[in-house]
This record gives sequence, C-alpha cells and structure tokens, in this order.
Amino acid sequence: MRIEQARRVAGEWVREEGARLPGFGGAFLTGSALWADPGEELAPTSDVDVMVVAEPAAHIPHIGKFPYKGVLLEVSSMAAPGSPHEVLSDYHLAGSFHLPCVLADPSGRLTELQRVVSRDFAARPWILARCTNAMDRVRGWINGMDGSAPLPEQVTSWLFGTGVTAHVLLVAGLRNPTVRGRYAAVRELLAEHGRLDFHESLLGLLGCADLDAARVRRHLATLAKAFDATASVRVPGYRFDSDISAAARPAAIDGSLDLIERGLHREAVFWLVATYARCLAKRAAAGLPPEYADEFHELLADLGVETFADRRRRGDRVLAALPGLWQTAMALC
Repeated sequence: MRIEQARRVAGEWVREEGARLPGFGGAFLTGSALWADPGEELAPTSDVDVMVVAEPAAHIPHIGKFPYKGVLLEVSSMAAPGSPHEVLSDYHLAGSFHLPCVLADPSGRLTELQRVVSRDFAARPWILARCTNAMDRVRGWINGMDGSAPLPEQVTSWLFGTGVTAHVLLVAGLRNPTVRGRYAAVRELLAEHGRLDFHESLLGLLGCADLDAARVRRHLATLAKAFDATASVRVPGYRFDSDISAAARPAAIDGSLDLIERGLHREAVFWLVATYARCLAKRAAAGLPPEYADEFHELLADLGVETFADRRRRGDRVLAALPGLWQTAMALC
C-alpha cells in the first residue's frame, strides 16, 4: 500500500469511527506517514499516526494502536491546540501543521492553524523557538528522574531525556522529529553536513557507541521473547497497552530488526530499550511474574545505566553536553 492510500484509510477511520467519539472536535495526521512522499510504499514496520482533538471541556481517552482496513493506526488524543504562535513553538505540533494534515475540522480552526503554520514554519525565529522547546524537554526528562519510581519509569526518563537530543538537531534541520527512527534520521542529517563525528557523540550519550551488531541482536532476541509473552495480555489502564500487542509487533520488533540489518544496529538501541521498558511496565500492571528483568538489567549494564546512580551520572553528562548540542543545532538551521 502506498502512503497516499494509507492516509486515505486514516481519513476513513476518522469519518466512520472517530467522529462518533463523545467530544470529538477534529482530527489530523501526524508522524512519519505525514512527512513521507505520498507515492512511497508504506513499510510493513510502519503505522499511521492520527491525533484526535477533543472539544473544550471534553476528554477523549488514548486509543492506541489497532489494525484498520490493512493499516496499523496509532490514534492519540489531545485538547484543542492553542494559538498559531503556540503551535509554531511546539516542535511536535508544528511538525504536523506545516503540512496538509487535517482530516476532520468541524469548527474550521485546525484548517486556519495549518494555513498560518505552513506559512511561517521555516522562519528562523520559529525554528529557534522549537529547538528551545526540544532542549527544555531534554532537561525536563533528565531532571525528572526519580530513584523511587519503578525501574521501567526510571529508565524511560533517562532514555527519552537522552533521545530528545536527536530531536533538537532534526528540528533545526527542518526534519521529521520521528520517534522510533530518530537516531537513523539524525545520522542521515549529520552525514549531509559532514558531522558524523557529532553523531558518534550522540550515540555515546546513549551508551551504545561501542556496541556491536551481535550484541544488539542478542538483546533484540531477548526482547522479542518478553514481547511475545506479554502481547496477548490486555491491560486497558496501561497507556502503552496496545504498543505491546501482536498488531504492534511489526513496528516494535521487526522495525528494530530492519535497522540492524541495514547496518544501523546502534541506532536501533533507543527503541529497543523503550519497548523493553514498556514490556516490563505492562507485565507489572497486569500482575504477571517479573520475568525478563534480569535480561533487561544486562541491556542496561551494556549501556552503563544499570543503577539509578549510573543513570543520574549519565543524565548529568547529557545536561553538560547541551551547550555543544545547541551550537551544532544552530549550524544546521
């Protein structure tokens, strides 16, 4: 299926199902399927992201991943976006609204937002505002690490704080701040600018610069076992329940394997760790035995973040690297 057709399927879901949600106030595309060439094939490891907007005072629960007419949809929800200036300053929202993203717009407000954001998206002051937004998210994740939280939550705070460093550069380069493939995407951007040395520093912050492909494959094989043992369990109260499901396996497991087979094994580590943490969090939420935790600790040890003290030190390294990250970002925009 081509991207263009997959987008149409997303629009069909919005018209046939999404619009019936109580408090439905509109919907728009986001993510890689929005940024991609409409004539490209939709990779079997990809989903199509749809954001549902709630009317004022309404709340639409997170829906998650599910198959629909041959497409894996990822449906999230949010309150109505703010002013054009607020959207232009938000690197995720601006990344959607600078492209023709609107799927449904009962009030006409999303369409007007898209018009303004697409016009001003590439203006340097707004690029700087979005880079600042990403830098703030790095600090928020790292400074928010809590040693008393469950291990998956601790690891997620360190991991995403570290991983948003790639987004700072992608935002500066007017590229898609993709989630799973962020390190592959930033590698491509930095290669174009002759700065693969800085890519190595990003991988160093993540702790995987020296990992070989065999070791990453081993960790992925272990993750696959944990994933498959957890996928059939339903935990509706866990936000990422559908991310650890049979329907999501192509994106979560096969997508990481695809990166490894393309020689990007180090770039696969980010999503490998994120998915492993979600597996263990889902198992805990379901009251399942704490299996696979030892193998998770092996992965963390390979990255140098097995203990909270390790993660705190590594988080401090990320914070110390921010001036250099900003300097590199400014050279890209």
